[in-house]
Amino acid sequence: MFTSLLSNLNYYTVFLLMLMESTVLPVPSELVVAPAAFNAAEGDYNLWLIILVATFGADCGATINYLAGYYLGRPIIYAFANSKWGKMCLLNQKKVEQAEKYFDNHGAVATITGRLVPGIRHLISIPAGLAKMNYLRFLLFTTIGAGVWNIILAGMGWYMHSFVSRSELNEKIEEYAEYIKFIIVGLVVLCVIYGLIKYVHNKK
Repeated sequence: MFTSLLSNLNYYTVFLLMLMESTVLPVPSELVVAPAAFNAAEGDYNLWLIILVATFGADCGATINYLAGYYLGRPIIYAFANSKWGKMCLLNQKKVEQAEKYFDNHGAVATITGRLVPGIRHLISIPAGLAKMNYLRFLLFTTIGAGVWNIILAGMGWYMHSFVSRSELNEKIEEYAEYIKFIIVGLVVLCVIYGLIKYVHNKK
């Protein structure tokens, strides 16, 4: 199913795949948004509309996770993570706990920065729901984080159109995405350090 959708990228499939990616389904966003932007560079679609649709899909998927955390609670979330279905989604209790720890350490802003952190991005909405975070605030922060990530991926796909052939596209995207992930993680760490320094300074 995923393969079929990934090979037929348009506004509708981008929305659907990004919705899936923001729940617990193992859909790599870099293989959705970047190729769609590559297609946009060929004149098939509008780049900004691709980004908008991808971000809206991410918001809808994140909302599903948020509602699951809000209404189902931790025991049911953990039970699913440890179930056969959870393992099929490459999920386990440890990953959910890591997302919770990240949310606890960074507060509501984690719904922005967490969207940029590999392994945390698609799960950060669950602890937001568990913490009963205000939904409109959650949606705003999620939109910002998802929007930034999608702009980065779309920019990569658009840029690659000038020197990468379609047959090499996915391989090059995965290669460049690894570099981007390291850069983003580094930036998030720097932001956290800056925030801690500022907090300690203000406290003094």
